[in-house]
Amino acid sequence: MEHILIVEDDPALGRGLTLALGGAHACTLASGCADARRALAAATFDLAIFDINLPDGSGLALLEETRDTGGPPVILLTANDLETDIVTGLTLGADDYITKPFSLAVLRARVEAALRRNAPAAAPAVFEQDRFRFDFDRLDFAVEGRPLQLSQTEQRLLRLLVENRGHTLPRDTLLDRIWTDGADYVDENALSVTVGRLRRKLGKNAPIKTVYGVGYSWAVET
Repeated sequence: MEHILIVEDDPALGRGLTLALGGAHACTLASGCADARRALAAATFDLAIFDINLPDGSGLALLEETRDTGGPPVILLTANDLETDIVTGLTLGADDYITKPFSLAVLRARVEAALRRNAPAAAPAVFEQDRFRFDFDRLDFAVEGRPLQLSQTEQRLLRLLVENRGHTLPRDTLLDRIWTDGADYVDENALSVTVGRLRRKLGKNAPIKTVYGVGYSWAVET
């Protein structure tokens, strides 16, 4: 499930956006720039929606900061419909620009389009890196030519990490996408145990990195 940051100071509109998008995505609501900076520092987001006119600063400045730090793609949301505002936002790196008033159906369509455009590259049928070779179609996994026996849970974890290599996947995202059997509750310890098992099977210096307080990533070759 993708994680979306919504930065909107109007409480009613913020709740409406969260309700409109929350059925398909995890949403975090921030009321201003300071809240947004804290959220961006604490978690990884797949997309952000910034209102331009915020009580403690400009969404354009927040966009510029986000681009400088390699943050998520951004959709700007504002009552300003001047051409100069649109050009400024897009020049600073906004992925899209929506002016108020707007249809929630249009917003959802724009959000889904932005997520599709910025989705990570899928793992190839055969992924090779260093001493690892993973064939996800044939379910054939090997380290230095030695076959690996992986459980279905370990296979899901490995594929998610490889598909998002170089990016940190939050623990909540991994829990939602690995355990897809409809269980209402999965103990977070199950993820730690699965990561530990997969690391042991991959062997010494496995490229699964822990980002403390956030989640895990597959390190890319440099």
